[in-house]
Amino acid sequence: MESMIIEREQDVTAAALAAMQRTADPRLREIMVALIRHLHGFIRDVRLTEAEFREATAILAEMGRLTTDTHNEFVLMSGSLGVSSLVCLLNNGDNGNTETDQSLLGPFWRLNSPRVENGGSIVRSDTPGAPLFVVGRVVDKDGRPVAGAEVDVWHASPVGRYENQDPEQADMNLRGKLTTDADGRFSFRSVMFTGYPIPTDGVVGRLLKAQDRHPCRPAHLHALIFKQGFKTLISQVYDPADPNIESDAQFGVTRALIGKFVRHDEPHATARDVATPWYSLDHTYRLEAGEAVLPRPPIK
Repeated sequence: MESMIIEREQDVTAAALAAMQRTADPRLREIMVALIRHLHGFIRDVRLTEAEFREATAILAEMGRLTTDTHNEFVLMSGSLGVSSLVCLLNNGDNGNTETDQSLLGPFWRLNSPRVENGGSIVRSDTPGAPLFVVGRVVDKDGRPVAGAEVDVWHASPVGRYENQDPEQADMNLRGKLTTDADGRFSFRSVMFTGYPIPTDGVVGRLLKAQDRHPCRPAHLHALIFKQGFKTLISQVYDPADPNIESDAQFGVTRALIGKFVRHDEPHATARDVATPWYSLDHTYRLEAGEAVLPRPPIK
């Protein structure tokens, strides 16, 4: 075993790398060796002071205290630094080489959304807003329809709040689970949603303020699509009319995820109870071959 007695600052990195190299698991060894190289290199690049180091460790401790069953400050920070999107794009679309419909899960996905028949509504309490009709199509990488896929959908309300944030909404409002038909299609009715600010009462809020960044996410529709033989697709479709479409605080908007939300000022052809204006979205989701695994819900 090499000596770990330190004579100069360069010896610290060499000793730490030697220790990491003894990690038995090959993938953990690869990760830890790279972590030491980059972390030590970062500290040298910025000439991190002792006071800044103490502040950094205090911030990490604070983020741990802020992470609860209903809020995850680490996930919020990962998004605010672009890490969540980077990990997503590196691991999808042929390992980052092609466009992908994969996106961020977000903090508000819930298990066991109520079943909805195609064409049904996911509105479960009085939710004023312009009517929205969504038609989705699920296909494989060659454009062939994927029948029998489970499609979990959810979105914020027209005032920018998910139902588990808002006591005014019924449980599971604006959530539903559908199944694609023989043509890979699913459809449902809802109300047009809006963007919203991420929580700013913690470490992430202070960072955004220090950088003069707004905390808003542009309006988006979530979908989680599950089918054996395919990697579970976690997607968000964004409204291009949102004023923050080009400055998402979580760096989640990709070109492939910008939807075509169409405004209609004429009466709906079949739904006579629909006031004008109403909106429609027709969007295609592409699945990649892989293992169908559900993520762990970010909060309870």
